[in-house]
Amino acid sequence: MNGGPATAPALALAIRGGFGGSPGAGRETFPEVALFPPFVSIPVVVECVAGSGIAVGGQDLHWESAGAFTGEISGAMLAECGATHVLVGHSERRHLFGESDRDVARKTAAALRAGLVPVVCLGETLAERESGETRAVLERQFAGGPATVPAREWGGLVIAYEPVWAIGTGRNATPETAREAHGAIRELVSRHAGPDIAAAARILYGGSVNGANAAAYFGEDEVDGVLVGGASLKAGDFLKIIEEAVAWSRS
Repeated sequence: MNGGPATAPALALAIRGGFGGSPGAGRETFPEVALFPPFVSIPVVVECVAGSGIAVGGQDLHWESAGAFTGEISGAMLAECGATHVLVGHSERRHLFGESDRDVARKTAAALRAGLVPVVCLGETLAERESGETRAVLERQFAGGPATVPAREWGGLVIAYEPVWAIGTGRNATPETAREAHGAIRELVSRHAGPDIAAAARILYGGSVNGANAAAYFGEDEVDGVLVGGASLKAGDFLKIIEEAVAWSRS
C-alpha cells in the first residue's frame, strides 16, 4: 500500500530510466522485470513504462470475473488497465486477511482465464519452520494452489517462495535455505506436471531481498529470480537488484 497515482510515476520513471529504456540490441539476456503498484496506480505506471519491456501487475484479484463483490477487482479489470501479471496468495493476504489455499487456487485459475501471469506465493511462518514443518506447509500450499493448474497451462505460471518470517523483518533466508525450499517446490512441480515442466518452472525467492544480498540468491541454481518488497520503493535500491540480475543472466 505504497505509491498512489501522484507519486508512483516518479518511481516508475526512475526505474525505467535505470533499466535502460526500450528493448533492443544487447537486451536479449536481460531479466524480466515487473512492477506491482496498488490498483489505483496501475494505469499511470503502465503508461510510464510503455515500450520499455517492464511489465506491470496487480497485487491481488478476485476469483470471479464480475459480480456483487464490493471492494474487489477482477482479472479482466486488471487486464483492461494494462496489467499482464498478478500476485496470488501473498503472505500478507494469507496471514492478515485470512486467504485460504482454496482461495489461492480459485484466484490462480481466474488469473489464467484472464490471460494474466499469476505469481503464486508459498511459504511458512517462523513457528512452522522452527517445528520442522516447512516441507509439509509447502506441500499443502502447493496442493491447494499450483497443483490445481493443469500441466498444459504451467507455461503461464510463476511460483514465489516467500518465507513469512523473512517478510519485512530484515531477516532473510540464507541462499542455502532458499535453495533447499526451491528444490522441494521443484520436486512437487515434477510430480504434478513432469520433469520437463519442473526444469523450466520459474521459482522466485522473496524475503528481505536487497541490493547487498541479491547476488547470493541469483547464484543458487534453484533460484530463478526474486520477489522484492521494501527495496523496490527506492529506485536506486531496486535498480541495484536488477543490475545483479543482469550480471547473473549473462554469466
